[in-house]
Amino acid sequence: MSRHLLFAAPAAAVMAAATAAYAHHGWSSYDADNPMRPTAAVVESHWGSPHGSIVIEVEGQRWDVVLAPVSRMTSRGLAEADIAVGQTVTVHAYPRRDGTRELRAERIIAGGKTVELR
Repeated sequence: MSRHLLFAAPAAAVMAAATAAYAHHGWSSYDADNPMRPTAAVVESHWGSPHGSIVIEVEGQRWDVVLAPVSRMTSRGLAEADIAVGQTVTVHAYPRRDGTRELRAERIIAGGKTVELR
């Protein structure tokens, strides 16, 4: 019986990790048919794992913006200072289908440059 438990525990861990990864990267929950391109000041900024993010204020409403992993942003020329609080950015992004004020950014214009995030 202990042999079965030794197999079951690693298998369960693999399944849980795969489910979490799928849920985190469920891009189908964003509406690619209705892109948005807001230009706004950054009011919050996170430069870290699993990906960067910012909060912008658009017409009095705060929007969470999901960016790319830090390694990708850095390799494509986006610096942490480019998305710091107070900086003005334009994001080319897709809104969530469920109405939550969250955007998945495809590209960002920040610090005088356009950076592809996907």
